[in-house]
Amino acid sequence: MSHEPFDAVEVITAKRDGRRLDPDRIAWVIDAYTRGVVAEEQMAALAMAILLNGMDAREILHWTTAMIDSGERMDFSGLDRPTADKHSTGGVGDKITLPLAPLVASFGVAVPQLSGRGLGHTGGTLDKLESIPGWRAALSNDHLMRQLAEVGAVICQAGSGLAPADRKLYALRDVTGTVEAIPLIASSIMSKKIAEGTDSLVLDVKVGSGAFMKSMDDARSLATTMVTLGRDAGVTTSALLTDMSTPLGLTAGNALEVRESVEVLAGGGPGDVIELTVALARVMLDAAGRPDADPRAALADGRAIDVWRRMIRGQGGDPEAPLPVATHTEEVRATAGGVLTGLDAYAVGVAAWRLGAGRARREDAVQAGAGIELHAKPGEAVRAGQVLMTLHTDTPERFGRAVEALTGAVTIGPQQTGPEAPAPAPRPVVLETID
Repeated sequence: MSHEPFDAVEVITAKRDGRRLDPDRIAWVIDAYTRGVVAEEQMAALAMAILLNGMDAREILHWTTAMIDSGERMDFSGLDRPTADKHSTGGVGDKITLPLAPLVASFGVAVPQLSGRGLGHTGGTLDKLESIPGWRAALSNDHLMRQLAEVGAVICQAGSGLAPADRKLYALRDVTGTVEAIPLIASSIMSKKIAEGTDSLVLDVKVGSGAFMKSMDDARSLATTMVTLGRDAGVTTSALLTDMSTPLGLTAGNALEVRESVEVLAGGGPGDVIELTVALARVMLDAAGRPDADPRAALADGRAIDVWRRMIRGQGGDPEAPLPVATHTEEVRATAGGVLTGLDAYAVGVAAWRLGAGRARREDAVQAGAGIELHAKPGEAVRAGQVLMTLHTDTPERFGRAVEALTGAVTIGPQQTGPEAPAPAPRPVVLETID
């Protein structure tokens, strides 16, 4: 039996008692956990100690570095164009990656977007794209590099060699009540993004009921931690704090969100999706040395949708094929007239999940056509009996639980009338920038 330089219980008790972990112990515990020397229950105890007692900036840096060192690093230096990437902390109706990657690529920037699947009430980019007939998420490194060189944009799953310690720890956190630990969230996201090898990165940190971070203070703390990690690793990094109190756009669900994304790429689509896509594109293009690029023009003149079609075809998909449509629908109507003042993102996300758009466990299948269409957003006048949402599923026995999830999700206030009545001010999508 090989001799280990440290002992897992010693590391756990140090953090349990609020002490700082030194770089050697951090490097060892991540490596030993990846090798199976540190047991699952021991890492669960350490994750809980980190949740309760936190980590300082140096500890988080060393923890992230150890996660990166557990696997391979990608290298895009052979490309003839700069690379830029974006990561979202997840929300409801958050289809922004789909129009954003081809939009930024249309300006000669390579976008290697390694994405994930949904779990619980937040949707996953790969699940959305898999509703396109023939499209595939798993690509070899050679295929990825070739598509970046020829098309400029790839959205695919990360290879198994990228930060394998994170894959193990992510699954453990999910079942041990330690998902919320900011040091573990930050190191999980940034270990993958730094190992991915992008030149620049913009973080879309969601805040509100449908987000992981419910308060501005928590979102700001997470964003600042991740920006610091990126900068320390030599990646040009900035973050936008964006609103997730209400769903993004007018759809939540896989094929429904693809359809809406194509509308945005074709120069239409909902205002909030356009606003956030353009805001993130400007940050990415600026970081990639394209400060004068006009992303709105590329949505209007067809450049972005041309890249979208080539990107989808490059991964085996048919961009012209009809998208799946659910076999059953049900309507949710307004119980009173007035102004829609609230539409809770979390409730809509849970309802879409219950309709079959998401999964409870990683191995579950999702329904491509399931989800929710919204027919009104906060700030709009509605009348009693008006259809506010259309629910979609292939399994109509799910409607009851989905409607139950929407209890209290809609708030309707009195409508002010007369010439002096002020128009309700729309809530901005981008709340704050951190760089």
